[in-house]
Amino acid sequence: MNEDLLISMASEALKTIIYVAGPLLFAAMVVGILVSILQAVTQINESTLTFIPKMVAVLVVLTVMAPWMLEVLQHYTIDVLGNVGNVIH
Repeated sequence: MNEDLLISMASEALKTIIYVAGPLLFAAMVVGILVSILQAVTQINESTLTFIPKMVAVLVVLTVMAPWMLEVLQHYTIDVLGNVGNVIH
């Protein structure tokens, strides 16, 4: 196993993680910021208020983007399993 293959596989793994987790984290961040602005405007300081909206936003994004996320994971898995012979040798 050479170093170029290892670096390439690690790079692809990081890209896949970012592609799959990015939309979910972005949705949670946007909802968190919006709820924080709402709390600042209304002066409601309840720490549990952000939990349910974030959870709903993440579930909506997951429902909408699940087919694409599964396709990205499938391509990554096929790529990794295709390189098993190069890694072992």
